[in-house]
Amino acid sequence: MALGTTLALVLLTAAPAQIAQQADASTVAPVDVAYEELAVGENNAAIERIEQNADLDRDDPARLINLGIAHARQGDDLAARAMFTAAARNEQRFQLETAQGEWMDSRDLARRALVMLDRGEFRAKGRVASR
Repeated sequence: MALGTTLALVLLTAAPAQIAQQADASTVAPVDVAYEELAVGENNAAIERIEQNADLDRDDPARLINLGIAHARQGDDLAARAMFTAAARNEQRFQLETAQGEWMDSRDLARRALVMLDRGEFRAKGRVASR
């Protein structure tokens, strides 16, 4: 499983009832969750950018997942686990697009990230992730 698979790219503006539907570019609103910084491995910059984005709710699943990835890459598994767990348990559910263009439920993506964290996949050399 590629590291980028767990990174959320776009947060849908669709209502929860529409989550099961396939995403369509006309129904999404891009959300700044430090895609560029994560893509080039600038984890500190990604954390700073995400935390400074006042447009994101603190419990936004895309925010939590990408912060978790940045922390995991830095070796802070405790912080990463807390972020992934919060996203997996979040009442809000969104369809998130991964770096590979796959649309996934935010809870499923967070659970996948937890499995990858347990396997140490975020520390794998040479892997790049983005949102």
